[in-house]
Amino acid sequence: QVQLVESGGGLVQPGGSLRLSCAASGNFVRIGAMGWYRQAPGKQRELVALIPNGGNTNYADSVKDRFTISRDNAKNTVYLQMKNLKEEDTAVYYCNAGVSRIGIGWKDYWGSGTQVTVSS
Repeated sequence: QVQLVESGGGLVQPGGSLRLSCAASGNFVRIGAMGWYRQAPGKQRELVALIPNGGNTNYADSVKDRFTISRDNAKNTVYLQMKNLKEEDTAVYYCNAGVSRIGIGWKDYWGSGTQVTVSS
């Protein structure tokens, strides 16, 4: 099995910062692209940021210049540094990773989500 566990969510005032982390664990051969998605109440899940295993990062227009995605391959962990947070960033944030497992091949895995609330 593969588990993705997010941490770092919480309540922050507008203009504040948060750092999300997502650690992958389990029995796998390799992790490919990792990303963060979010889902606000009544809205569809949307891509926030994506980081391949080598190559350029990709951001939603709404978070460019405010959010930074990074990864530590030695720790199988992806991070999302969020700055200048706005109320519209309020959502459940989900970690996603493409993982290769013996006998299964490549498959997408999701974390259970962490709540980010931006409010004064």
